[in-house]
Amino acid sequence: MRIIGIDPGYAIVGVGVVDYVKNKFYPVKYGAVDTPAGTPFIERLEIIYDTVAEVIEQTKPECMSIEKLYFNNNQKTAIDVAEARGVILLAAKKAGIPIFEYTPLQIKNSLVGYGRAEKNQVQIMVRDALRLDSIPKPDDTADALAAAICHGYSHGSRLSRVLEK
Repeated sequence: MRIIGIDPGYAIVGVGVVDYVKNKFYPVKYGAVDTPAGTPFIERLEIIYDTVAEVIEQTKPECMSIEKLYFNNNQKTAIDVAEARGVILLAAKKAGIPIFEYTPLQIKNSLVGYGRAEKNQVQIMVRDALRLDSIPKPDDTADALAAAICHGYSHGSRLSRVLEK
């Protein structure tokens, strides 16, 4: 199964594509979409949409795993991230790939076994699961890969296969 994981944002969007085969993960492509500060917001959304759509076209994932939004006290930031998330979801929808959403707690729990794990613990697990030499940077990239790995674990479980039948 090929999974594209997304860590949504508008300044930086983490993107990670992995293959999940026989309980092992293999990195396909990963990185981040950077939108320069000072760029008009609508142009930032266009950059995000176009880049995510291009990665989907290049890598042909079977599904998207995206982190659910966690809102803090800054409403302006939350709205901007939600809008960026919307164009990301649109790119997946237009490509015809199913979308799966996970909370940060679910992602941490699936990788570390503890939903309140520290960011560094998750990054180490991502590095180890993908057998990489170093932790992917920026942090958003590691978070996107974590979302993809989370879906692989979730979808690949015996219970999920039973429930699909």
